[in-house]
Amino acid sequence: MNELRLLQSESPAAGFDGIISDLESGGFPKRGHKMRTLSPEEAERLAKDPVVVSDFKQQKLEKEAQRNWDLFYKRNSTNFFKDRHWTTREFEELKACREQNPLYDPQRCKVFQCDLTKDDLLENVPPDSVDVATLIFVLSAIHPEKMHLVLCNIYKVLKPGKCVLFRDYGLYDHAMLRFKSANKLGENFYVRQDGTRSYFFSDDFLAELFLSAGYKQVVNEYVLRETVNKKEGLCVPRVFLQSKFQKPHKET
Repeated sequence: MNELRLLQSESPAAGFDGIISDLESGGFPKRGHKMRTLSPEEAERLAKDPVVVSDFKQQKLEKEAQRNWDLFYKRNSTNFFKDRHWTTREFEELKACREQNPLYDPQRCKVFQCDLTKDDLLENVPPDSVDVATLIFVLSAIHPEKMHLVLCNIYKVLKPGKCVLFRDYGLYDHAMLRFKSANKLGENFYVRQDGTRSYFFSDDFLAELFLSAGYKQVVNEYVLRETVNKKEGLCVPRVFLQSKFQKPHKET
């Protein structure tokens, strides 16, 4: 099985050569739910949040995206990501794949770095050759205007009938609600203090994004869970979007 594992990189925000793990911890999620319902206070606050980041700063953030992610991974190389083993639990297609396998064979596995918004995957991957592609906490780091380019790039190397497996931040996740208005770049799009950015997906937006690139929807659902900090007595709602989109079979 040929797998294209697209993972947020130590290089560009749209580059892929590292491993990024889920930010959740413990327990099993509630899947298939509708969008999280906001409290009246949360809804009112979001409605009042203007886009206050200037065009100049937004362009600067886009230009410095690679540098900001480089610094992020430099600071968090050993104390941020943990293997939660949830990928093989949630995506059966990946059960046959194992990371850091001692049987790694460079004749059968090719590792490379690229910027999916600029670099053509066909330079490293033959057309219609990939059995499964994973986009796990990747697309949220890319500017919404460039997401379509990423999906079209992957489409070219995916085999007809095979899928992209997607998991990322969902609309109204706790992380989104924590942002101040000064961090808002656009609708559902925010910048952190370190300059890295994050988009929060609705199921409708994601479906439209994939369908416009030629894919068919297989699964597209919210994953709701609660993360508990027992030490501080806090319980926060986490919202993720987990999906599968298929490249249609070629018509005969």
